[in-house]
Amino acid sequence: MNLEGQTALVTGGSRGIGRAICVQLAEMGANVVINYAGNKQAALETAELCKAYGHGVLTLKADVSKEADWETMLQTIQEHFDSIDILVNNAGITKDKLMMAMKEEDFDSVIDTNLKGTFLGMKLVSKLMIKKRYGRIINMSSIVGLRGNAGQVNYAASKAGIIGMTKSIAKELASRNITVNAVAPGMIGTDMTAALSDKVKEEMAQGIPAKRVGTPEDVAYAVAMFAAKEAGYLTGQVLCVDGGMAV
Repeated sequence: MNLEGQTALVTGGSRGIGRAICVQLAEMGANVVINYAGNKQAALETAELCKAYGHGVLTLKADVSKEADWETMLQTIQEHFDSIDILVNNAGITKDKLMMAMKEEDFDSVIDTNLKGTFLGMKLVSKLMIKKRYGRIINMSSIVGLRGNAGQVNYAASKAGIIGMTKSIAKELASRNITVNAVAPGMIGTDMTAALSDKVKEEMAQGIPAKRVGTPEDVAYAVAMFAAKEAGYLTGQVLCVDGGMAV
């Protein structure tokens, strides 16, 4: 699978799963645009990892929940790379609380970033893809969007909504040679899980059929598969990268 000459935009690409996706796509030959919300240093570190593969790299700060930010970001990308061939809607936040303790702003902010941000990305980037009659859109959902999780009603709602949008937009864009798919990670070793004790992580791993926590690279490989031109007949799919949790 070769992405030479293609340009990929990865939202939330500065660290964790987003960083692994950026590096994977760069290794496959793509120009990579790394979107970040606030951690410029982390984004620059990701950029250096991508530059090692000798292709174009751009870092852009933008709030994905704001349409004006998207429009500014896309204008800059077109000035550098002409178009966008691959969109990975990875940006996401959590504000976990049990429902009775969850404030309205906790719910709204997660929905705005995770769900609305993904919608805006698909809406605006697909306009560019339609002109080329080619595109690959990959949305980051979660096993929580399929199974739910106590204390994450806002996050679960956003990730379940992404699945619904993925399937709907896949039907709208299929005739234009644009695929839309989702990846649903399970327990993945990131900054969030790093804060857990070794005992807790071991107990969680034992509940996974694969008996291990996944890595950001595990997720990146799944994204790369959907991003490939060879995956043109795969659309509207949800791929669980979870070591068997959803089985």
